[in-house]
Amino acid sequence: MTAIETVEVYAVRLPAIRDFSISGGKITSRGASTSRILVRVGAGGAYGWGEATPTPQWTYETVESIFATIERYLAPAVTGLPAWNLDGIARAMDRAIASGFSTGMPLAKSAIDVAVHDLVGRLLGVPVHVLWGQRRTDRVPLGWIVSAAEPAAARDAVAEGAALGYRGFKVKVGHEPAVDAALVAAVRTAAGEQADLWVDANQAYSVSEALAFADAVRDCRVTAFEQPLRANDVFGLQRLHARSSLPIALDESLRHPADLLTFVVADAIDIAIAKVQRNAGLTRSRQLCQLAEHAGLRLMGSGLTDTEVGFAASVQLFAAFGIDRPVDLNGRQFVESAYAGDTTVRVEDGNALLPEGPGLGVDVDLDAVKSLCFDPGERGGR
Repeated sequence: MTAIETVEVYAVRLPAIRDFSISGGKITSRGASTSRILVRVGAGGAYGWGEATPTPQWTYETVESIFATIERYLAPAVTGLPAWNLDGIARAMDRAIASGFSTGMPLAKSAIDVAVHDLVGRLLGVPVHVLWGQRRTDRVPLGWIVSAAEPAAARDAVAEGAALGYRGFKVKVGHEPAVDAALVAAVRTAAGEQADLWVDANQAYSVSEALAFADAVRDCRVTAFEQPLRANDVFGLQRLHARSSLPIALDESLRHPADLLTFVVADAIDIAIAKVQRNAGLTRSRQLCQLAEHAGLRLMGSGLTDTEVGFAASVQLFAAFGIDRPVDLNGRQFVESAYAGDTTVRVEDGNALLPEGPGLGVDVDLDAVKSLCFDPGERGGR
């Protein structure tokens, strides 16, 4: 198989559909634009696409840093390598941008890793799950995100998602524990007793606040308490895990499979959340999922408000591991994938259907990408 010949980087602005906030701040604003980095990797006349979602409220990578890292460091590191050598490409990127406490520039690396998976699948004419030889399901249940400031808005959000066939709801918390508990109670009442309901604090709580919140929602049948404390607060999460009435799920804490080992050994985790961009792509994400299974942990899935390319990559991963609880792939809820072609991931009754086309199974309109581009170095580029 041919070597990687080209790596092209595009910074694009996409329309936001709804307001979306986490404890760290606003992610999207309805009527405004939101930025993504798209990468096109070429070899042998074929091309694969990857995506990075700059979210400074969630992680340290920005539009400018992702674009420059790919263009100046990662692209030269992978150009000329055999396209099929997914492990070698991941290692080359790790040499070009080394790890600190954890993975260095995972969103930037993910864009290239996903694009190479898409490329290899297209060169061979097979979907990514066939390339891996792993598919445990052909559909992935999706969760509807409730990002609300008060109970009435939370109930409205649940009604909207339920009308579209969603049966799982993720509530963004991380404010005052009593306020958050009222939101969760409103969602449980609106969603009904059978709905899957979990919460995500995005690192906002202290140990005492997290315990107070867990006690306050004891009767709301919360299935997972996602990232209650700071990502690197190993000892705090250890203490919380020992006392919490809710199962502890970690997201931001797990940037590399080695991070998962740390929290397993510390007995600070019940549920491992797989997230393609956070884990520097599909290669490391598969390693993390395999390790979580061997450690006897429950697996959940999440995204980073990915648009169509990232959405498809996550569906390939979650279907490969048969994740059967609703996953947080909320990109379509908040952002319009204005670059997408006609072939994409189908969603029916709240389930994402696994694409069967080559690579990721989605098409990207290059002309549309170019029409959405902006210079990431310009003032106010984001």
